[in-house]
Amino acid sequence: MNKKISTSLATLLTLGFFLALHSCGDTGKKTNTSTTDADEKEIVKTVYASDVIPFFDHWKLILGDGSNVGIANNFENKDFFYTENDGNSDWIVFKAPNGGNTHGTSNNTRTELAQIKKWYPKTANDKLTATLKVMNVSATGDARVAATYAVVVGQIHSADKFENEPLKIFYKKFPGHTKGSVFWHYEINTAGDDNSKRWDYSSAVWGNDFSVVGSDTNTYPEEPEDGIALGEEFSYEIEVKDGIMNLTFTGNGHETKTFTKNLIESEFTTKADIPEQTQKLFVPIGQDGVERKEAYAGEGCFFKLGAYNQTNGKSPEVNMNWCSGAETHGGDIQKQYADGNYAEVWFKTGSIQVSDASVSNEGYFTKND
Repeated sequence: MNKKISTSLATLLTLGFFLALHSCGDTGKKTNTSTTDADEKEIVKTVYASDVIPFFDHWKLILGDGSNVGIANNFENKDFFYTENDGNSDWIVFKAPNGGNTHGTSNNTRTELAQIKKWYPKTANDKLTATLKVMNVSATGDARVAATYAVVVGQIHSADKFENEPLKIFYKKFPGHTKGSVFWHYEINTAGDDNSKRWDYSSAVWGNDFSVVGSDTNTYPEEPEDGIALGEEFSYEIEVKDGIMNLTFTGNGHETKTFTKNLIESEFTTKADIPEQTQKLFVPIGQDGVERKEAYAGEGCFFKLGAYNQTNGKSPEVNMNWCSGAETHGGDIQKQYADGNYAEVWFKTGSIQVSDASVSNEGYFTKND
């Protein structure tokens, strides 16, 4: 009897040990599974703009609320500046509402990179390239106002005196149209001390130029046959060398377009030089100045890239070229995003070449931040 009891006890102890060991094994498996899930979550990595185009050491980032982020490596802001993947590539998203706080003296919001160095056109050997697609322009505005439904996607800006702009690259699309227009502007560097007389001259790349507007608030011109659709890629190259600006625009299915402009010797030094387009758009509102003979020579210039929204909420009665009367919801950004009153531009590639003659552009930021 004692032997049987001993045998039974041994059997029970063996069975208990096996069950305990098996139970510990289950616990171990659960713990390992939990750890694996946590590890998988940790693997999900934020893709920053600086991962997509690693050139951010050359720029400071201005956001659509007017703030200056500075050099934006490993940075994102889900309202204005972040990345998206379209199923094929990663893109940097620049987004700017119709209304809100602005940077410097501008009437318009921007989410835009501004170069931290400036260069002088006469001694320049500087270049900017980009591949992009415009995803949204404002849903509201006044069709008679030339800047309405437009966004600037690349610039050359002066850092000195009037801070005028020898180059602005625009995309513009009217509501109901499938295709929009790409065009670029040269703004005169006004002679004298009254910069309120300055004006722009617009050149069409694909589609129309700035001067093609609607006949009334909600009546639009014909859609351009050779235009660019929202979401359609195109590229630009801006090169400034020895005082000459060379522009190249390319896009699949579109004719490559090139332009050349002298930045150090003006062609607009007398009233007789004012182009017909300017006579139509700017002279009637008192912008009828002439340019200094040396144009932008002697002024530090720098590149900008991003989404500089040209549609704003100011009344067209203030300025029929630049004040759109668009919906801004009192500056409420989320309401503007909800009903399409914003500009959004995605960039896939970009590069910048900075000449040895360039110098710090910190003075520009000090004045405008």
